Amino acid sequence: MTTTVTTEPLSEAQTSRFVRIQEGDLNLQLHYNDAGEGRETVVMLHGSGPGASGWANFNRNVEPLVAAGYRVILMDCPGWSKSDPIVCTGSRSELNARALKGLIDALALERVHIIGNSMGGHSAVAFALAYPERVGKLILMGGGTGGPSQFVPMPTEGIKLLDGLYREPTIENLKKMMAVFVFDPSSLTEALFQARLENMLARRDHLENFVKSQQANPRQFPDQSPRLGEITAPALVIWGRDDRFVPLDGSLRLIWGMPNAELHVFNRCGHWAQWEHADKFNRMVLDFLAH
Repeated sequence: MTTTVTTEPLSEAQTSRFVRIQEGDLNLQLHYNDAGEGRETVVMLHGSGPGASGWANFNRNVEPLVAAGYRVILMDCPGWSKSDPIVCTGSRSELNARALKGLIDALALERVHIIGNSMGGHSAVAFALAYPERVGKLILMGGGTGGPSQFVPMPTEGIKLLDGLYREPTIENLKKMMAVFVFDPSSLTEALFQARLENMLARRDHLENFVKSQQANPRQFPDQSPRLGEITAPALVIWGRDDRFVPLDGSLRLIWGMPNAELHVFNRCGHWAQWEHADKFNRMVLDFLAH
């Protein structure tokens, strides 16, 4: 007789953790999710949308990595989800990089692979520039370096809707933003909208602090193009052809600057490649990390 062993799917609550970090001028509590027990660790960094979190951004990507033998850490950046609030008057990319340094120090991790989406991509690049010896491989989607698009008026349609949602966090404005966030908005469910709205409204201090940060420094994500050549870590850049938040030419600047970067462009894909094309994204990431 054959016995079938079934494992319960991973949940946000099951993997939820808190840690207090002290890194430079930062002294704050971070929330993160921790899954798997592999020798190599993959850290996932989320984007800057209202109500974003590591779990909300990457819940379709955690289990394949854990099943392949990796430890997976999802960090909620300062000012998002269950991490402490903060007003950022300088570079948000560098702030998040320092927070990540504090987190992996607290977890006694020498080196990590980093997957960064949008703001998370900017933060991953900032981390690689500041702490190159702590980086294994990089996967960057929809972000990594600032600067204007050569083809699309700035700020982009999506960024305008994101800023509007921070100032007026309503279900109507959320749906307007999400409609251009992905290529096919019919894939978005009412349950997803409600969960995201609840995340936003549960932390109005985060929303208010984001607006204050933008007022103090409109350039939260500086252009790192001149320094990209310093990043020698192998990098996989993944972009949506139809990204209406961060245009496709941002990906070309990354692979032009980073000497060991390669690019994959998903057709019929917006700003959320790891969600919109999860199965293929997961296979590509696993292959890239293993070889």
